[in-house]
Amino acid sequence: MRNPFRFVVPTVTLALAACVTAAPESSPRPEVRAEAPPEVVEPSAESIAFARYYENTQARLIGNGLLRTDEGGPDTPFSARQLAQNFERIALYDEYTLENGRFVERQTQARLRRWAGPVRLQAHFGPTVNEAQQAEDRSVLGTYATRLARATGHPVRSVSSGGNFHVLYMNTDSLSNSGPLLRQLVPGISDATVREIETLGRFTFCSVYAFSAAGSSDYIAAIAVIRDEHPDLLRRSCVHEEVAQGLGLPNDSPAARPTIFNDDEEFALLTRHDELLLQMLYDPRLTPGLTPEEARPTVELIANELLGGPS
Repeated sequence: MRNPFRFVVPTVTLALAACVTAAPESSPRPEVRAEAPPEVVEPSAESIAFARYYENTQARLIGNGLLRTDEGGPDTPFSARQLAQNFERIALYDEYTLENGRFVERQTQARLRRWAGPVRLQAHFGPTVNEAQQAEDRSVLGTYATRLARATGHPVRSVSSGGNFHVLYMNTDSLSNSGPLLRQLVPGISDATVREIETLGRFTFCSVYAFSAAGSSDYIAAIAVIRDEHPDLLRRSCVHEEVAQGLGLPNDSPAARPTIFNDDEEFALLTRHDELLLQMLYDPRLTPGLTPEEARPTVELIANELLGGPS
């Protein structure tokens, strides 16, 4: 069944390989003059309606025992065999594919993809996001970057400039006019991807688009979209899932548990199971470009090591 709460586009090939903005070199710090904070723009009636819908949805999900913020427990055991199967389905299959200029839902086999270079998470805010919310979002993103770096063993950090993984906190008004910013952040981005982001419908809660050069399985840029209309928990949930998926876990699996990579919305935040998936993804014994069949023996070996053997 189509998941109404997540939308993931795992990989988009860029025509240009050198599309990532490099971190600026150190230079003498110019004199900083105090400036008035930018004026916060009031949202449209449509955006206000979106916010009301998401608030009600969050309340309904929590009322149904979903959007859990724990990492699972005695009610969510999993074995090494299940971990390996979950990894294969989540890391080595795509949920969406580009067809006739549109992204459509279709489960297809894929090759293992991940980042070769350091991941620099940079937040970008639309004009409806006030200063207090911006500070909170940056704090959440920075803390999460530290957790992801620990889980993967790969360099992941949040930055104020020079990012290559761009996290856009915008409402529907801002997204509809985001094309110039998207093309600035990721030169070579396709018109289809820009159109998809600019026209995200209400049932698309959040999304991520990861980019690689033609013929490569290494990610070199990514854009995650986090709706500014979201209440706190859905906002954090979107950050957790979309950023993790943009590291190389592009699919969802209805059989996986406890995980955020499942359409049932049982868990809101990254779980211990998901940290193990990320650890497996960046294990040096796995290399970008492997097919499910090629990766399977090593995936099973790593899962057995992590959980003490098959059961």
